[in-house]
Amino acid sequence: MDERIYRAIFDAVMDQRLAPGTRLPEAALCELFGATRPVVRRVLQRLAHDRIVELRRNRGAIVAVPSPEETRQIFEARRGLEAAVLRLAAEKATAADLKALRRQLEAEHDAMHRMAQPAWARLASSFHLQLAALARNPILEGHLIELISRCSLIVAVYQPPGNATCEHDEHARIVDCIAQRDAGGAIELMDSHLLALERNVALEPRPPQRTLGQMLGVLPDARAAANPSRAGAAARAPKQTASVPKQPASV
Repeated sequence: MDERIYRAIFDAVMDQRLAPGTRLPEAALCELFGATRPVVRRVLQRLAHDRIVELRRNRGAIVAVPSPEETRQIFEARRGLEAAVLRLAAEKATAADLKALRRQLEAEHDAMHRMAQPAWARLASSFHLQLAALARNPILEGHLIELISRCSLIVAVYQPPGNATCEHDEHARIVDCIAQRDAGGAIELMDSHLLALERNVALEPRPPQRTLGQMLGVLPDARAAANPSRAGAAARAPKQTASVPKQPASV
């Protein structure tokens, strides 16, 4: 139950269905998921730990609203960590590692040509996580995973819909540099790549246009059974299907 609620909220944020500042009342979440308050509170605390949600004293939870200054600091820190990762990756990457990266690029290319934006965004994020793993430094990797997740939130909730979170060709050139042990070239490309991504972020929250249940793509089964007319109305509404990525979505 905890994981189901966590993923529903996480995915709704990353797929731009839940805008920054959207209220997440405990009572509404309990009803939507048929969960108890202790379960919902655990999930909200976990989401707060992951910087997806903000818990406000006596006011409840909302989807996190990164400030412009926080956004600048997050991207600044990420550029520094990605540079450290690339230096180590260019030194340590094996032939098998490079083969896996190129398979990742093929999947990105396929998603891009299918115009599958959510899948493309997740694959783009996964690419950066694969690079982090190549550093063979769990501490560095852990810090970068947190920053990637926070950047993903910023991009998912602020970047105008339809914009590519990452450019496939840029990823391909970075892999080419790693294959040639050209750490400097890879770092230069990555720095330019992340600066462009930051410039594309427009820090203007979008007002919610649907109910919390519609944004989360769920309907409480118990209430649906007790109120068939309500269930029928929900069935006629556009459905939202939340996927379950194993890694943070987006950039």
